Amino acid sequence: MKVTFVPDQKGVESLAKQIRMQGRAYPLFDIASLVLKRPDRFKVSTSLQTDGKGQAVSEQWRCRKDDTLWLSKDEAVDHVLKEYFDEHYEKLKTETAPPNGNFTFVAQCGISGKILGPPNYHGYQDALRALHAQRFSRMHFDAYKERVKIVREEETVKQWIEEQSWKTQYQSKSRPDAAPMDTWGELVADFEANHLEDLLENGKLLTLSAAAGLKTPSRPVQELIRFHVEDQRRFPLQVATVLSQMFARQGLQFFKVNRTITHVSVARPKFLDMMETPVSNGVQRIVEFIDATPDCTRKKLFDALKPASPAAPEPKDAPSDPSSAIPQGEDSPQAAAPSGGVSPEETAIITDLHWLIHQGHVIEFSNGKMETAKKPAPRPEKSEKSPSKPNQPKMTPAGDSTEAADPTPSTAPRPVSPPPGDVSQTATQPEKTIPSVPSETVAQKALAPTSPEESSNQASATPAATETTEDPDEKNALPPSEPSDPTSPQAGAGASSKESN
Repeated sequence: MKVTFVPDQKGVESLAKQIRMQGRAYPLFDIASLVLKRPDRFKVSTSLQTDGKGQAVSEQWRCRKDDTLWLSKDEAVDHVLKEYFDEHYEKLKTETAPPNGNFTFVAQCGISGKILGPPNYHGYQDALRALHAQRFSRMHFDAYKERVKIVREEETVKQWIEEQSWKTQYQSKSRPDAAPMDTWGELVADFEANHLEDLLENGKLLTLSAAAGLKTPSRPVQELIRFHVEDQRRFPLQVATVLSQMFARQGLQFFKVNRTITHVSVARPKFLDMMETPVSNGVQRIVEFIDATPDCTRKKLFDALKPASPAAPEPKDAPSDPSSAIPQGEDSPQAAAPSGGVSPEETAIITDLHWLIHQGHVIEFSNGKMETAKKPAPRPEKSEKSPSKPNQPKMTPAGDSTEAADPTPSTAPRPVSPPPGDVSQTATQPEKTIPSVPSETVAQKALAPTSPEESSNQASATPAATETTEDPDEKNALPPSEPSDPTSPQAGAGASSKESN
């Protein structure tokens, strides 16, 4: 049998609603531990192992009345007849003739003292099973039989004979016209035929309340459920996994803090690059204050950014200090704002902070501390670029808040980053293209002063931009220390010499 725990659906919906309203991030495993603290917050699901043909190798029965679980049909039937006998049957006692014979000893229950009769009497087995089902169903039947003792006292034998002078019968309340049943076995057969499906349920997968599972009369089932509960309370991995699936269906998001602790929140962290994304001054002030303030909370934020109180006199019943109207220990926007009324400036702070939290730019943890989403580290490039090839503009994946560093900074103003999914502005950046090295070398050669012999050779040769080989003498003729400025007199003389040739 496999035991798993499922959090209560209504409780999960209430938690999800609270997380969406507050916007805080809660550790997932802490929520799982809170669920396991009280049995009314989760349910127990039991599943049976199957063989190769898909058939269950054992059986399990659940009582619909009290959610108790049993490992056999007989135990479940005995439990129902013991606890709910009066709802379906009644006992009828009629006087009858005492049993005939010479009885010298009788069997007696060693636990309750109930006299069962001589072991060779025809009603002994029925009396034994009926007493076991009514009062000792938690004990195995074979173990209970070992507690029965033989008594030879004459007074005990006479007491049994007098009890047998009255006959006990069982009458069904739902069928009063049916004939009474004389034995316990007939009663069990009638129950299985008329009430079994209404009161008992069996199957490969059953679900019951945790409170009933922890107190079920079946000792093996109770010990198994208690073992798994204690194991999950030490490390609630299974409950956290089920919780994450249920929260995901409620539209919540998950992220890890320091790559270790999983949190659930209304949005995943998303870095806000204020150099790329235009934001209002209020949003910028909030982000800068949170970055500059360690252990920042809502109260610290509102105390620092809220406008100063007016100098006009206040009513006598109003507090002299507006900050005294803020409830201490509360971090919600309503608690952080003055209770006597919210000004337009304070409303703007609340609105901006709400937007930042629900967009994932600001993270507010369950302890009230706030942080901004950090900039992701740049992704390592797969292969190094060849130095001879010009640098090409790099495509930024859609929705990625980080951008690769540009090896050639541009002084022109950069455009506003496009919304996620639009890479048209990022894909084309012609101003970032750098001329190749061979073109620059050709320009230097064309502007440098040359001799008449070199000029005649250059006039008949192919332009240097298309040459695949280079003469070492021509390369050495270039002055390495002189700048190649087209406006210099030397550059003009060289150009005129080339034209004359």
